[in-house]
Amino acid sequence: MRVIISGGGSGGHIFPALAIANKLLEINKDTEILFVGAEGKMEMEIVPKAGFPIEGLNIRGLQRKLTFENLKFPFRLFSSLKKAKRILKNFKPDVVVGVGGYASGPMLRVAAKAGIPTLIQEQNSYAGLTNKWLSKKVDRICVAYAEMENFFPKEKIVFTGNPVRTDIVKNNEIKIQSYKHFGLDQNKKTILTVGGSLGARTLNAAFKKNVEILSNEAKDINFIWQVGKLYYEEYSKTETSQLGNVKALPFIDRMDLAYNCADLVICRAGALTISELCNIGQSAILVPSPNVAEDHQTKNAEALVKENAAVMVKDNEAETNLFPLAIKMVNDSQKLNALSSNVAQLAKPNAADLIAKEIITLVK
Repeated sequence: MRVIISGGGSGGHIFPALAIANKLLEINKDTEILFVGAEGKMEMEIVPKAGFPIEGLNIRGLQRKLTFENLKFPFRLFSSLKKAKRILKNFKPDVVVGVGGYASGPMLRVAAKAGIPTLIQEQNSYAGLTNKWLSKKVDRICVAYAEMENFFPKEKIVFTGNPVRTDIVKNNEIKIQSYKHFGLDQNKKTILTVGGSLGARTLNAAFKKNVEILSNEAKDINFIWQVGKLYYEEYSKTETSQLGNVKALPFIDRMDLAYNCADLVICRAGALTISELCNIGQSAILVPSPNVAEDHQTKNAEALVKENAAVMVKDNEAETNLFPLAIKMVNDSQKLNALSSNVAQLAKPNAADLIAKEIITLVK
């Protein structure tokens, strides 16, 4: 079986795509997989490191305001459609899969027009523009949230959940190891704060502003703070980062260990993050990023809040409200247990397997 997987632009698109690819190989080791991404985007670096070949299209998204880049869009789209046709002709796929992101638009459009079976995976509770545009053309749509018929033809939808990294699990043995790894007192509650690999300015600003609370009211709580590579130089010199109960790190490469010692997680509300929280039954405060298309992170967070599976704090209220709320919550075992139980009910741990089987069914 020959499969093209197209899309990217963020970890939220790339890691599910890799999980699907690895599951297809697990089912049949002779499967040939080619990734198609957008030139200059992170998939062009991450995918080859994961052991898969990738081709790049010269495509970018439309900006929300009138810019010179928008004037280039028709030319980029034309050249991307042309290259996508060439890739189809050379690789001769049995099926083409789109995971969202700029590159999936031209690739899936060309494949559907050529009569090749097509499938898209929508990670968010609010569908992206590319997937909404493609939904009328493709054969199957795999989703992770209920009520997606608001965006897609109902007869094409399959509820599969989002594939996540298989190395993230919670158990007591790993929990003991995780406290040693971060040098934490295992008799204290721990709050983990992550804002993505680059970091989140709002979450970092909340740490800086609340130094008094963190050093007094919260002195008996451990804080693991992923500042992010983009902001580490700026925030590693703050008074907060020097506190004895705060571990300020540029990046956490062992998220499995970080999750295991966390009683409460503070994070953004990207689809991949939320799927990980569900799979490990992790109680969390979600601070949706306002800087994403169609404000889809807020909609992701609201879907969990509706099920009493998470708590949400708006981005513009985080500096003032986030840490007083987090400290209150981490000391409320009943609240943490309720959130943990409810979020675990939303998990789809076999998502990659379900999507892989849909792909195989389409080919058959």
